[in-house]
Amino acid sequence: MKLELKNIKQISDLDVFYSKMQKIYGEKTLHAITNGGCKDHPKVCFIFMNPTGRNIASVPGWKGIHSPWIGTKNVWKLFYRIGLMPEETFAVIQKIKGSDWTEEFAEQVYADIEKSRAFITNLGKCTQVDARPLPNAVYHEYLALLYKEIELLQPEKIVTFGNQVSSIVLGKQICVSKCRGTSYPLEIAGHTYTIYPTYYPVGNGMRNIDLAVEDLQKILS
Repeated sequence: MKLELKNIKQISDLDVFYSKMQKIYGEKTLHAITNGGCKDHPKVCFIFMNPTGRNIASVPGWKGIHSPWIGTKNVWKLFYRIGLMPEETFAVIQKIKGSDWTEEFAEQVYADIEKSRAFITNLGKCTQVDARPLPNAVYHEYLALLYKEIELLQPEKIVTFGNQVSSIVLGKQICVSKCRGTSYPLEIAGHTYTIYPTYYPVGNGMRNIDLAVEDLQKILS
């Protein structure tokens, strides 16, 4: 897909691309999931893989924000443990069913993330029905959009989750278990950003959540 990004001035301008690409790379009956949090020089930008239909913001009829992890539980354990989410909000997330998330509650959750000066996004914004792996080629179709996102955000630090995402974003083979605590430079539009690959802490990666928390506590300090 041809991307004309020179005239993009704000992150929301990218949504039109994500909607078109959802029809190509995602489930056509679901909405693309984009991003959320602090959009003005966040302290940290978190980059995950791609969304699934478990995110209730992807279903037809949802009128609220289309941000990552809405209606899910496990990933918020990570953000709570590294101090980016208040206990009150976290307790509600763990108590209610995913289907009980309202558009207003999703706004509240991401208002808390914004207050923590964090930004959450995915490399691929194409929502899938399930969590089957995407090929590298699909992620590469989104890479220029992610770089534009970063250029507009200008985050202080960037965290990439998992080997696949980290390798594609950095353009080199990354094994997070062998580079814990290592940072890598990435130049985008004349500015050099600091990237920290770490363990993917969701799904099968839940077994590594303690290691991800340990690494992130050091990175954010």
